[in-house]
Amino acid sequence: MVEAKSWYVVHTYSGHEERVSKNLDQRIKFMDAEGEIGRIVIPTENEIEVRGGQRQTVSRKILPGYVLVEMKMSDQSWRIVRNTPGVTGFVGNGDKPVPLGEEEAERILKQMTEESPKLKIGFHEGQSVRVTDGPFIDFIGIVDSINSEKGKVKVMLTLFGRETPVELDFLQVEKL
Repeated sequence: MVEAKSWYVVHTYSGHEERVSKNLDQRIKFMDAEGEIGRIVIPTENEIEVRGGQRQTVSRKILPGYVLVEMKMSDQSWRIVRNTPGVTGFVGNGDKPVPLGEEEAERILKQMTEESPKLKIGFHEGQSVRVTDGPFIDFIGIVDSINSEKGKVKVMLTLFGRETPVELDFLQVEKL
């Protein structure tokens, strides 16, 4: 009977995920454990940030300080992963690592492969913002609503002595 590989969550020092992934990959090859240990995944997703009026796509870790490892659990595979520099342990109760549920592992892997990156917004409803572009440049208003699908924000500006809602692009406003 061929035992199927399961996904395990490995805890690492924060910020050392890439180093752990490379070290573990080298240890697997050196100790000839390709049959027991499969893929090593650092869960990340793409996010669009607005910095200095420019949109930038950045990769953000979904689970900082954790790496997913697909493996058959045995004493040898446990030792290889556990003794990798930067690894602090497996996620589980007590000494025995607990594999991720199949649905949960697939949800994390699917989240990584989503087509459109999420938009990270530097402001929230009720916050004061300054208009940086367009006909209302240098006006200060309060965010009324945010439409992240369209990349628009509705800002309440004081025009002619009245509060007026104005729909602007995320790139046209900055938080104060």
